[in-house]
Amino acid sequence: MIERRRTGWDVILGILLVIGAFVVLGDVLLATAVSVLLIGWTSLISGVFMLVGALFRIKSGGAWSVALGGAVLTVLGLFMLRNIIVGAVLLTVLAGALFLTGGLVRVVTAFQSEKHKLILAISGVVSIGLGVFVLINPITATLSLLGILLGVQILVEGLTLITLGRLRVGDGAAE
Repeated sequence: MIERRRTGWDVILGILLVIGAFVVLGDVLLATAVSVLLIGWTSLISGVFMLVGALFRIKSGGAWSVALGGAVLTVLGLFMLRNIIVGAVLLTVLAGALFLTGGLVRVVTAFQSEKHKLILAISGVVSIGLGVFVLINPITATLSLLGILLGVQILVEGLTLITLGRLRVGDGAAE
């Protein structure tokens, strides 16, 4: 049985995450740069591993698709690491497109849903507005959006750990 329980360690980790979120939100430009570097290095390393893995799969089939994916990730990682500002703009435009798309899906779903129409419609309109703002002003949004998104996500994770704890798998015998 999966249940949500909170332990002392969850509260401690949650408090540390909340503190970290305020640090990130205190300097969103630095957080944006660090997140672009992290994504760039992750893409580069993952792409290289995929390319090497494709070499081992040559005889078993499927090597071309793995090699193509690895090449794209490697180039993307190198591109982002070579020019952090362009990488941040790229990620910001991608985030704006995701906000816009997610908002449109929520608004369409609100018209088709029996329940929660108002919540879906409001969140959809807000997401559409945020997506349009980001896509119209990508340079302005780049300086802060990724850092703010990272800080807010860390804050939500910390508050969730403090209030609810983590999901735990139990056998039900301890009840």
